Amino acid sequence: MTAPADDMLIESFEPHRRRLFGLSYRMLGSVGDAEDAVQDAWLRWYRADRAAILNPEAWLVTACTRICIDRLRAAKLERESYPGIWLPEPLVELDVSIPSAEVATEMADDLSMALLVVMERLTPAERAAYLLREAFDYDYPQIAVALKKSEAACRQLVSRAQKHLKDARPRFEADEAAARTLAEKFSKATRAGDASLFAGLLAEDAMLWSDGGGKASAALNIIHGPDKVARFFVGIGRKLPPAVRRVDARINGQPGWLLFDGDMPYLALALDIVEGVVRNVFIMRNPDKLARLVVYSHAAR
Repeated sequence: MTAPADDMLIESFEPHRRRLFGLSYRMLGSVGDAEDAVQDAWLRWYRADRAAILNPEAWLVTACTRICIDRLRAAKLERESYPGIWLPEPLVELDVSIPSAEVATEMADDLSMALLVVMERLTPAERAAYLLREAFDYDYPQIAVALKKSEAACRQLVSRAQKHLKDARPRFEADEAAARTLAEKFSKATRAGDASLFAGLLAEDAMLWSDGGGKASAALNIIHGPDKVARFFVGIGRKLPPAVRRVDARINGQPGWLLFDGDMPYLALALDIVEGVVRNVFIMRNPDKLARLVVYSHAAR
């Protein structure tokens, strides 16, 4: 049993857990690493002199930001030697009902694979400053405290990040129902293995990103162009396990699906839909990043 004082500490921390996880995942692109960062923030909270803390949320966000910056610096070194394409670990929701426009926009803009991939170009400090400003609406004095930098330096960090992301930042597909209809047409084309069925579904600058982590078959480089992307899906359609089962899902706020071979996750696929066509296709095959999705196998059909 926990002591009453510990219970009070937990109660004071829990309301902030979701916000801390959201920040950590956006910083690190890994569910496990994000959970570890939140746990580290909890330990710092547990040991802190809380009587001197006037704003618990600001204190916790600051602590978590600094933890994530340190973790991201280490992760960037590992990702430089990552085999093939690195993609974030997918965040999955099985509820594919159409969300409100406000919720859908927040999910797509803040969590989309397209944005998280592009943010890999930023330094850890730029990424933290950008997220605190754009995703969490922090003002520059708050960001300066979190990053231990001057307000002027933080403004420069955000400005540099915005310039890096200006052209690559995904544009939200406002019509969620149309996006889901397009995703279903794309799914039918992949199941049929007919390249002609992809006509009109893919943007002229369509790209396919596939992460196998050196542990599962995947394209080692980005595949460019609608014809090559369509041929890729025709090819992999012939290689799927015979008893593969599918679960429709929203992956990082975007339409997609999971495939299961028996009870084991086989892949997760997310579509980045812009102006009525598929701009990016993201496929996760790395079994380490799929392991948590086994809990959804019961929903496969």
